[in-house]
Amino acid sequence: MGCLPILLLFPLGFGVGYLLAGNSGALWGTGIGLLLGLLSMALFIKALRGRR
Repeated sequence: MGCLPILLLFPLGFGVGYLLAGNSGALWGTGIGLLLGLLSMALFIKALRGRR
């Protein structure tokens, strides 16, 4: 479950970036999707550890 946001946001960012700005947008969208995926994964893991 912790890695799922990366797998979802990475290609989603690519698709949105490609639709909005072509090849250059796809690169930026991929980077933003990867960053958002990593941040959401870290927040999810932190939330799970904080439940004790």
